[in-house]
Amino acid sequence: MKRVGALLAVFASLAFAAACGDDGGSSEDSAAPAASATQTSTAESARGEDAQQSRKRRPTTTLKLRNTSFGRVLVDGRGRALYLFTRESSTRSRCYGQCAVAWPPFYARGRLRAGTGLDRGRLGSSRRRDGRRIVTYNGHPLYYYVDDRKPGQVTCHNVVEFGGTWLVVNPEGNAVS
Repeated sequence: MKRVGALLAVFASLAFAAACGDDGGSSEDSAAPAASATQTSTAESARGEDAQQSRKRRPTTTLKLRNTSFGRVLVDGRGRALYLFTRESSTRSRCYGQCAVAWPPFYARGRLRAGTGLDRGRLGSSRRRDGRRIVTYNGHPLYYYVDDRKPGQVTCHNVVEFGGTWLVVNPEGNAVS
């Protein structure tokens, strides 16, 4: 019975993470073979443009700042608040199972980008047990709270769960107390 519960928790976590992490970018190569030199150069130009568009659509994980009732805090590219877990003393994630259902990891997709006011040198990622990368800032893995749905919404700050305290993060990468 425990195995079924664990599998359901993992499935729910992966389903939520996939929905949140998808940037919706895709590309199709529609260039057809050309019959003449003029058509060939046009097709090559179109392929070059497709390649540029593909590069522009590559997944990027963005970290930003947003003003909240707790001051300026870290948010994802869509403005959703991010939290750190005090049980973690390194970049190694310790939130799995039911913990990751309540506190979904902020997964890295593609390259990482630090928004205005953030230090690019503090932005990084580390591998979770499943091989996916979780975004880190100032050495802290970052998480969402499952019930925070709107940009800037912070509903579970300074809460003790799963053996540690969950806190939003300031621009320096430290917990907001």
